[in-house]
Amino acid sequence: MYWRRIAELPAWLKAVMLGQLVSAAGALAWIYLTLYLVEDRGMSAQEAGFAAAAYGVGLLGGNLGGGWFGDRFGLRRAAVGSQLAWSVCCLAMPIVPGGLLIVVGMLAGLFGGAGRPNMSALVATALPAERRREGIALSRTASNAGFTIGPPLGGLLAAYNFSLVFVIDAVTSLVLAAVIWRWVPQASRAGSAVARGLWRVLLRDRQVLILLVSIVAIDTVYRQLFATMPLLLRDAGTPAVAYGLLIGLSSAVIVCCEAPLAVRLREHRSTRVIAVGFALVGLGLAVLGVWPALVGATVAMVVITAGEMLYKPTATAHVADAAPEGMVGRYSSLYAAASISGMFLAPALGGAAYQHAPDLLYTVAAAIAFGAAVVLLLTRATARDALPIGSTAPQSSGS
Repeated sequence: MYWRRIAELPAWLKAVMLGQLVSAAGALAWIYLTLYLVEDRGMSAQEAGFAAAAYGVGLLGGNLGGGWFGDRFGLRRAAVGSQLAWSVCCLAMPIVPGGLLIVVGMLAGLFGGAGRPNMSALVATALPAERRREGIALSRTASNAGFTIGPPLGGLLAAYNFSLVFVIDAVTSLVLAAVIWRWVPQASRAGSAVARGLWRVLLRDRQVLILLVSIVAIDTVYRQLFATMPLLLRDAGTPAVAYGLLIGLSSAVIVCCEAPLAVRLREHRSTRVIAVGFALVGLGLAVLGVWPALVGATVAMVVITAGEMLYKPTATAHVADAAPEGMVGRYSSLYAAASISGMFLAPALGGAAYQHAPDLLYTVAAAIAFGAAVVLLLTRATARDALPIGSTAPQSSGS
């Protein structure tokens, strides 16, 4: 049944997901940015850190603003434009003078971040409401499958010629841009409500506001997997390669299980699915708090990955489904920005907590995740969420 449902997807959407896989497999350059700047461009560690931070600032700005361009100029056009601009930045990175590296890094983050909400909105508006979670899960599966290929390939190429890493990243991004331009129909574009103020509309949408705040909280604690868990395992005497294998295990589970799980749970109320996902993240963090060793980390990673598979595609689809006509891109931008907020908050807050109160860090993080789940469950359902997606709830736009 699952494979038959994939076969029933629009041909252009399947082409886009294949393009996402290729693009993600080639997304090599920015993973190794700091290493490249130090080893190939002669920067100090501090200078390279500033450049990486500039990339992060651009990434946040792109996630926040990219959806406005999608709503204003059309999701298809905005998605293609962001891929083209990203490719230019990749090709420019090996050849620009050292003084411009930070500028190029910030622009790369801006254009890369802008592509994310528009791609999510493209997938969401391509499908009827009852298939949005499934479609977004499949989109994430395609990207995660590519990411399992990319980092090892990037490491091999970097040892040979780092410039090739940027070239391959640019070429695979151009492939995705060409697929979008060739296959995505013109109809997948903004609706008629572009002129309305986003914040005025959003302030009346209490459930989406609560969800966005809860996503900021959950992403901050979820990303302790990347910010402080490596330190926890190091202090427990675990070799670094074991941590890499845990991250690979998580990606493999997502590739194999996330989309079928979305199909299985498609008739369940979205906020409940998201809340259960939050609770599983909390449970995994609690395991880390009481079992700070490799076996405990393995159990925690499996549980947290299960929570991630529940909340991430469901929340992405829910926010897109909640968007008024013509605002799918901007709503997706708000979700995209909230969902990467932990990239900035987790290292700062988690690093300070690990230094001063390591025994409390994961207990507090688990409590935050459980609290977010409870708040979401107690939020009074709107008419849109009163029934499972696909029953009688209205669709958002652009399908």
